[in-house]
Amino acid sequence: MTSSLPGNRDLPASQYDLSTYWGRVRHCADVSDPRTLLTSSAGLDNAKQLVTAYKTGKMQDMTPELWKAKKIIDSTIHPDTGEPVVLPFRMSAFVLSNLVVTGGMLTPGLGTAGTLGWQVVNQSLNVAINYSNANKSTPLPTSAIVKSYFIAVGASCGVALGLNSAVPRLKRLSPNAKLIAGRLVPFAAVACAGVLNVFLMRGEEIRKGIDVYPVLTDEERQRVDRGELKVEALGKSKKAATLAVGETAISRVLNATPIMVLPPLILVRLQKTEWLKQRPRMTTPVNLGLIFATSIFALPLALAAFPQRQAVSAKSLEDEFHERGGKDGLVEFNRGI
Repeated sequence: MTSSLPGNRDLPASQYDLSTYWGRVRHCADVSDPRTLLTSSAGLDNAKQLVTAYKTGKMQDMTPELWKAKKIIDSTIHPDTGEPVVLPFRMSAFVLSNLVVTGGMLTPGLGTAGTLGWQVVNQSLNVAINYSNANKSTPLPTSAIVKSYFIAVGASCGVALGLNSAVPRLKRLSPNAKLIAGRLVPFAAVACAGVLNVFLMRGEEIRKGIDVYPVLTDEERQRVDRGELKVEALGKSKKAATLAVGETAISRVLNATPIMVLPPLILVRLQKTEWLKQRPRMTTPVNLGLIFATSIFALPLALAAFPQRQAVSAKSLEDEFHERGGKDGLVEFNRGI
């Protein structure tokens, strides 16, 4: 993000109030806006130049053009590495990349091979997104990535096959209830494996900790802007890492819930209508349309559940940080996405 660009002067975190949920929703809608994927290399370079001009004092005020440049960088550049996130794994590409995978998992009448195949594809995408957007202050070894991937794939496939086998045996359920339960099996598999995936992929952060920084006062921020003060990490905190990873796992479930629950329930209802009965070929387009519409709204709502730049009391972390908090005794860290 912008913190990786030259200059001592920080840009405002957002044009919206990030201390409120709806402010974060509007900010996350910007970061996950698929239109930023159309930005060319020249456009990204121009955005970097504008932001650098502000950070070095050549531009004094935030303009609409500068806010647009910040939006491009926030949705493209990783805040820890300063490098562009691989395009298919950016949060701005999530709705499009997830549309195909979710559509496959929610296809009515999938057999065993189809169920297993789409669960493998989904977990592969999850691993790539988690790795690409994780906090990079604690690198994850390749061996840990491979191990996490196979455990997550095994978990999702096991849950999906187990529930698919169990649902038909539920004799107390009506045929319609069994149909609905069967359509919700992919959600149960994705939710369980998604949480496991996050903890496995980012387990190194919990074991070694992530960088935490003091929250600056207004006076300290001005000194940073003038180049009189350089902010260094206070150290690595395992408790901060556990909080960051836990909140990310919860946000994954919050995101998956509407996307994988609402479309199949609505589709079950629509398949009983005469219009869709007479047009069975429209089932897949309708399913994809429902998933796309739900994803557009669900993603920013889920991402905004917790701040990306998280501030907590220094006393809630390890003893070494208790007396080293910044403004109001707070420290902050990058939660990751």
